[in-house]
Amino acid sequence: MTLSQLTLHNFRNYPELRLNAAPGFMVFSGANGAGKTNILEAVSMLAPGRGLRRAALRDIAYQHGPGDFAVAAQLDDVHLGSGTSVETPERRKTRINEAMVPTNDLAEWLSILWLTPAMDRLFTEGASGRRNFLDRLVTALEPAHAGNCARYEAARRERNRLLADGYQADKDWMDGLDVQLARFGSLVAEARSRVVVALNEGLQQSDGSIFATPHLHLADDQLHTEEQLHQILRQSRSADRAAGRTTRGPHRTDLKVFHAAKRQPAEKCSTGEQKALLFSIILAHADLIAERRTGRPILLLDEVAAHLDPQRRAALFDKLATRGGQVWLTGTEPDLFVDIPQNALHFEVSDGTVTPR
Repeated sequence: MTLSQLTLHNFRNYPELRLNAAPGFMVFSGANGAGKTNILEAVSMLAPGRGLRRAALRDIAYQHGPGDFAVAAQLDDVHLGSGTSVETPERRKTRINEAMVPTNDLAEWLSILWLTPAMDRLFTEGASGRRNFLDRLVTALEPAHAGNCARYEAARRERNRLLADGYQADKDWMDGLDVQLARFGSLVAEARSRVVVALNEGLQQSDGSIFATPHLHLADDQLHTEEQLHQILRQSRSADRAAGRTTRGPHRTDLKVFHAAKRQPAEKCSTGEQKALLFSIILAHADLIAERRTGRPILLLDEVAAHLDPQRRAALFDKLATRGGQVWLTGTEPDLFVDIPQNALHFEVSDGTVTPR
């Protein structure tokens, strides 16, 4: 899974940009605010979801442009594109080889994983962020998961509307929504469980000398069959109506992470240990994708080198180089990447311009 070209149109601070890419390391250095992370965000828009910043579509468009944006990339002989139009700036449209497709179809072609400074708060903030993180991991391995999550959430929103309005006159509609929630909810829960089990197996075999070894656990959730979940939803209607929302289901799941050696929850670990746990999860998941799909995922590592001591930084680069694949990295100083292999492509980013070094 290697991009050979990335093209941006009215994306963040890039009115136009065409960037030739290659397998291995793609390194972008420059001052804060120059636009390095914007490039990684553009790549992340070639996956289902809202990208690595989870930004509103209107906020992504070039400030001095008409309000649209586009990201396009070449993957072997496949052309991928996603963006908005001036007429519908709040609606994202996606094309594969010029054919209009659902955005979730991007997961069939690319697996993209990322690590950003904002994710340092993953273990200390609310459960929704950890669910989103987990669902990105699952989608990168099982592309159908994105569509199942979308169908589950659409049915849940409609069910919540009926609950808030009072559903006596819409009992048949509620029955139908419960069938959909049970069907897609069970698929979502099963996929999450499979990936957590596989990740834990891989992490147990991983080298813990560089980064801490985590153990993952799904909390506030029991793996129910479709029939069991349907029964739970029906039994919960009175409580749900009182609450005005659906109170049971996989939308309440939380991903819990533990420092295996210390037997300590991640949220109680130091900031450095939390980052190490995240590194371990991302690297183990990349190995899992390489094992089960057609190639290694694209990794987007934003400002990660600055937070590692020189020894761990060199060890990380060596591990990434050994495993192969395409890795996009950003940093403020070129010296942070002295241990990168010599065949890496280096770029200087300055005020929305990208120049090969």
